[in-house]
Amino acid sequence: MSIVTVQLGQCGNQIGFEVFDALYNDSHCPQGLCSKRENEVYQESCKERFFSEEENGVPVARAVLVDMEPKVINQTLSKAAQSGQWKYGQHSCFCQKQGSGNNWAYGYSVHGPRHEEPIMNLIQKEVEKCDCLSGFFIIMSMAGGTGSGLGAFITQNLQDQYSNALKMNQIIWPYGTGEVIVQNYNSILTLSHLYRSSDALLVHENDAVHKICAKLMNIKQISFRDINQVLAHQLGSVFQPTYSMEGSYHYRRNPLGDLMESLVPHPEFKMLGIRNIPQMCENSLAYSTFTWTGLLKHLRQMLISNSKMEEGINWQVRPPLSGLPPLGKVSLNRELHFNTSIANLVILRGKDVHSADLGGFKDPELYTSWLAPVNAFSAWKTQRAFRKYEKSAALVSNSQFLLKPLDTIVGKAWNMFASKAYIHQYTKFGIEEEDFLDSFTLLEQVVASYCNV
Repeated sequence: MSIVTVQLGQCGNQIGFEVFDALYNDSHCPQGLCSKRENEVYQESCKERFFSEEENGVPVARAVLVDMEPKVINQTLSKAAQSGQWKYGQHSCFCQKQGSGNNWAYGYSVHGPRHEEPIMNLIQKEVEKCDCLSGFFIIMSMAGGTGSGLGAFITQNLQDQYSNALKMNQIIWPYGTGEVIVQNYNSILTLSHLYRSSDALLVHENDAVHKICAKLMNIKQISFRDINQVLAHQLGSVFQPTYSMEGSYHYRRNPLGDLMESLVPHPEFKMLGIRNIPQMCENSLAYSTFTWTGLLKHLRQMLISNSKMEEGINWQVRPPLSGLPPLGKVSLNRELHFNTSIANLVILRGKDVHSADLGGFKDPELYTSWLAPVNAFSAWKTQRAFRKYEKSAALVSNSQFLLKPLDTIVGKAWNMFASKAYIHQYTKFGIEEEDFLDSFTLLEQVVASYCNV
């Protein structure tokens, strides 16, 4: 089954390119640590999901590119064509001459209705090329104007026109220090609208990915491209093919459907995050060896202590009912917060994958009381290695990981709203104070639901 990717705005298009590039390079990587036949089946499965074949043999990304300014789309198209390995379709782009000026209302209320028909036609043409559609993967930022405002509008349209197809939005959470003065307004409007029309929100926090680039990848001058390549690695580690069941060598056909079934048991809880282990620069890989026991011990602690990377994990956090004392001395004024999960999916790739013991993730103390671990935990595996990593694990988690950032963004937006700061920029494009209040109400309910897990 195929996935149609919709890349929206500068952020969505730049990340989208890195994702397709990572998927292609991984599926054609000679170091897959498996037989030639198995590698061919893996390649074929990846291609069916993300690429369609063109007459001259160059794979074409199953993607639609949308931006209100031409610069980034032109760069993205030419980078893909220059790679000589894959490309975007000739008629898969929509761009205009004027952006949204970081105004969510302009993207949603002006660009959306004005350009709805041509954009939805492009998406329909891409859908028609699929033998069987699994759903849509929508890549967008949360803080700008085009990606967030137009992205929310297009997601709503996809829900109306393709109600049976799954929709997963990959959203980029802005830096806490802020890139745009109205980013908190844009963020709450984006999140509240997506909560109504999307099946799952896969969230990446810029601050967390920045730390990974600095501490794990040892990059001194971090660019957006570096950040996007880490994102692409994480997304590839989730979406590349895995076996459909233990002991089977058939790849699963419906990755989006399987992902949603495993991780979104209730529409009130649809925030997902990804953690990967190991992550390091390519030069270090050759000198590193890993065991499944070590990797999974670290990954489990990253989950329960809400750490985004294996460096700097807080080993003192323990499940609340474990009865074990915390490790070392803990200052009383520093509360150790345990990250409770609703559902987790662990994806293992590489050597001796069937010998990995996942018992630590089946512990009932990790999960909410209303879902049994047998329903809350899933594992996908393949012996085929991912991008030169002999062993690698990814964890997709529906947990309390976003509580603090979400509460912070809602709080900051409310403080600005209470003093009516910048509201006129939204009301002049049809987003009224009532719309803001609806967004606050919905997101405060989401925060309360995750708090009470």
